[in-house]
Amino acid sequence: MENKSEKEIKADNRRDFLKKSALVGLGTMLSPVTNVVASTMEKEASLESIELPPSGKQTVTVLITTDIHSQLNTHDEFFWENGKAVYKKRGGMAVLKTMIESFRKKNPANTILYDGGDYFHGHAVASLTEGEALIPIFNKLGYDLMLPGNWEVVYKKKKMLFDMGHANAAKICANMWHKSDDNYNGELVYPPYWIKYVAGVKIGFIGYTDHLIPKRQSPAYSEGLRFEHAENNLAKYVKLLREVEGCAVVIVATHMGLAQQVGLANNPVAEGVDIIMGADTHERVREPIQAKYTKVIECGAFGSFLGKLDLEIENGKLINTKYQLLDVDPLKYPADKEMQSLVDKAYEPFKSDLQTVIGTSKTPLVRYFVLETPMDNLITDAVKWKFKPDIALSNGFRFCQPLAVDPKTGLANITKEFLWNMLPVNSEAKTGIVTGKQLWDWLEKELQNAFAKDPSKRFGGWFVRYNGMEVNFTVGNEFGKRVNSVKVGGQPIDLNKEYSIVACEREGDPDDTLCRIEHVKNPKKTPYLLHDVIMEYLKANSPVEPKLEGRAVATDEPATLLTQLKGTTYEFR
Repeated sequence: MENKSEKEIKADNRRDFLKKSALVGLGTMLSPVTNVVASTMEKEASLESIELPPSGKQTVTVLITTDIHSQLNTHDEFFWENGKAVYKKRGGMAVLKTMIESFRKKNPANTILYDGGDYFHGHAVASLTEGEALIPIFNKLGYDLMLPGNWEVVYKKKKMLFDMGHANAAKICANMWHKSDDNYNGELVYPPYWIKYVAGVKIGFIGYTDHLIPKRQSPAYSEGLRFEHAENNLAKYVKLLREVEGCAVVIVATHMGLAQQVGLANNPVAEGVDIIMGADTHERVREPIQAKYTKVIECGAFGSFLGKLDLEIENGKLINTKYQLLDVDPLKYPADKEMQSLVDKAYEPFKSDLQTVIGTSKTPLVRYFVLETPMDNLITDAVKWKFKPDIALSNGFRFCQPLAVDPKTGLANITKEFLWNMLPVNSEAKTGIVTGKQLWDWLEKELQNAFAKDPSKRFGGWFVRYNGMEVNFTVGNEFGKRVNSVKVGGQPIDLNKEYSIVACEREGDPDDTLCRIEHVKNPKKTPYLLHDVIMEYLKANSPVEPKLEGRAVATDEPATLLTQLKGTTYEFR
């Protein structure tokens, strides 16, 4: 019998271990995915060729974008510094391209580029082409991996499949299924995870989007799809990646909102996860948030920021992580000429119309505040002006970068392009009648959607917007006990009185549901689209001057509240 070297003996032991752990793992998995079984069998057949991980330290860099919302060019961005708003130029696909390539060159063999969703929606060029014009730009950036966000469904299922299908990146999502009554028989829409062999180890990514998409978005958008909370199968996939696939690093890629993601990181199902790369709420996490079982990061929005996560690997094991949130600054990273040409080509068919100025504002248009925003005050002011109801309503949208005032003119020029940024879905205005009691109960539900103590019940948006009401509430109270007082038209609300309301139509809602208020009396669609209403209002009233004016007042939070997350050291800035 020949004598074996120490290295050969170790290799034999490793092969035996891998064979046994693969078989044990397969036996203990609950409802294993078919492709997992196949891939494991293939690996078992070729175990003799498996190499030991290289010795010494190596770094794997994960570059992260999320919630770009199709913002093509450099734009105004909002920062909160020393208790006040500051505006700087950030973002732009061509600037982002230069920045990404600068980091790729520093670690060319070990860099992964990932996008966390809400890429195909949020700008006029995206809306007017149902996302198609953004596909070549995405591919030019060279992403390795992508996750569907809550707005990827906006053009409905077939178009979501087309847009994401034509993107040259791997797709993952472990909690989005085709409904069983279609041709897909209830299968997962995308693979639940993706594994990259890099720096001599396997790095596994498990993907999750927001399980509340059918409630957050217009219900018709996600028809044919169903969703479940990540907690239902995360532990299974962590076990699979660790024990069957032998991953040295397990990352959970989510589009659930920061509060939900921290909630998941405190859930035992997250044991064995190295980090959660979050998205959805546009939060700017600059220091990882340490929860009970793992850490959480989130990397801003609108292409204004790039997350850089460095994974330090030594002898096949993760020994450290380093994370930075970096500004996509056009002064530091000149626009890539080829990418800018591609952006200009996508923009050109719409350029003349989109650059039309439709009004001006003396104050910045901002949507970053949780309770009340100047941008949504402008929108509800326009609706109230046009239809003269008791109350004008607008959803608590989160997307849209700000529009700063030009210091030379003292005005901000509002273009058709920016109107599409504010309202990428041009919905019909709809009227109805509700009682004071319905309004009160609805406000309690909307506060619960924004501030539920159980993060899994938060919708991910801000508090609802309105004109015609003044609402005083306490965020920290229990559900059903947050609203302290409501005034309509300056008078205390009468719970028995009927009030007229106007809001945007949500496709797929029951006819008598308006802005999530159920059983509305005399619901009626108007012939007016919201874009037309706002343009008419701006034409008659510019320059406008929307600002915070106490329509929504919390007894326990400032008017400039910038995050819903509580109980951590995190601050939005």
